[in-house]
This record gives sequence, C-alpha cells and structure tokens, in this order.
Amino acid sequence: MARRKKVYEGKAKILFEGPEPGTLIQYFKDDSAADNVAPISTATEGKGVLNNRLSEFFMSGLNAIGVPTHFMRRLNMREQLVRMAEIIPLEIVVRNFAAGDLSRRLGIPEGTPLPRPIVEYYYKDDKLGTPLVSEEHIIAFNWANQQDLDDMVALALRVNDFLSGVMLGVGVRLMDFRLEVGRIWEGDYMRLIVADEISPESMRLWDLRLPERADGSVDDPGPLADVHTELARRLGVLPSNVTHTTKPSLIN
Repeated sequence: MARRKKVYEGKAKILFEGPEPGTLIQYFKDDSAADNVAPISTATEGKGVLNNRLSEFFMSGLNAIGVPTHFMRRLNMREQLVRMAEIIPLEIVVRNFAAGDLSRRLGIPEGTPLPRPIVEYYYKDDKLGTPLVSEEHIIAFNWANQQDLDDMVALALRVNDFLSGVMLGVGVRLMDFRLEVGRIWEGDYMRLIVADEISPESMRLWDLRLPERADGSVDDPGPLADVHTELARRLGVLPSNVTHTTKPSLIN
C-alpha cells in the first residue's frame, strides 16, 4: 500500500488511485464508521474483510437489477475497484421503522412500522455532528439541485426495496439505512450512482429468527447480535478464516 498514492482516508476506508483513469481502489479498515451523531473509534479485527464481502454482495446485486453503483469488482480480501465519483456531501437515510433518533425526536416507540419509507438528509460534516438538513438547505447551499434530489429519492427507494427483500429472506428486518450518492460523467451526460459502501456499518438490523420459549412464545425482535459475522453467514459470504464479534452500527 505504501507505494500507491493515497487519495483519501476516512474512519473506515482508504481510497487509493486506481490502475486506470477514473478508477479508485477502496481499502476497508477494521475501524468503525461514524453514525449520525458522534464518531465511533473502535476497531475489531477482521471487520474490514467482512464489510468488503458484504458491500460486494449488495453492490453487485444492485448492479444486476439496474441500480447504478460505483462498484466494479472485488480485488482481494480488503480491497475493491470502484469508479471515481464526485460525492454529494449528504448522507441519505431511509427509515422503514421508528428507531434511534427518529424515536427520540418524535416520541415514537422503537419498532413502530412507519406508514411509508421516510427519506431524510444529513449534511456530511463530522465537526458539526452530521446534522439533519431539509431540501431547502440543500438547494440554498447548492449541495444539490431539485432534479438531483428527485433522483436521489428514487435511487434510495429502489435500494430500500432491494435490501428489504434480501434481508427479509434471511430473517432480518431492515429498520433503516444510510447511503451516499455520487455524480459521474459519461461524455456530456451526468448521472447519479450509489457510492461509498453498503454494509452493516450503515444499517440498523433487527433479528426475526428468535428462539421459542417452552410455551411457544418468542421475544419481540431486537438488534441482530454479532451483526457482521451473522449477516455474512446468513447471506453465504462469510470467509472461513474470519471470525469476530462486534455490535451493530446504529443510525441515529
């Protein structure tokens, strides 16, 4: 890695120049990404390997159904080749059930189904704590225009449909998740694509496969334990030589 030119380093990933123009190599670290309130500085051995495998699984699935992403291919256990994109400075959060900050702000009990998926925007600035912003803020400060916003909502809801179905198929409820969107140019034409990563770092997941008690009853669903390893196991992408325990990352 020392001989390659580093383009960017965040809490959970490092970006290096790619082998061809317009490409980057994305390296997954073991450190945790930030949530929407405060950074998490913990690191767990092997988590970057699992995030690489899981992000590959989700991004490849989205590409296969026509949802454009920056993912090109996985290179090794920790790296993948991605398209270079101009990242819009927003985290887009899609909520299917009340949890975290939404429950605290509005007084809705955690786990309450929402009448429809709710899309929120957070301005990407760690020093400010990634604050919640409105469409008016986004347009006024020229982070994106109205057409971009319409396209981002459509993109986020398509990702939500895909992820919700995949998760339900392995006994997991997708409570909410966040994604980032980037701009790419193909000649004079610009389009938006899903960028960064899609992994347990950016999701709140509740386990629907709960053990029965002797009387046949079960507990209410709760956060999926050991989220990286368990989700990779259920989806069939768990490397045989990677084991660890970590708590799920929550969207606030």
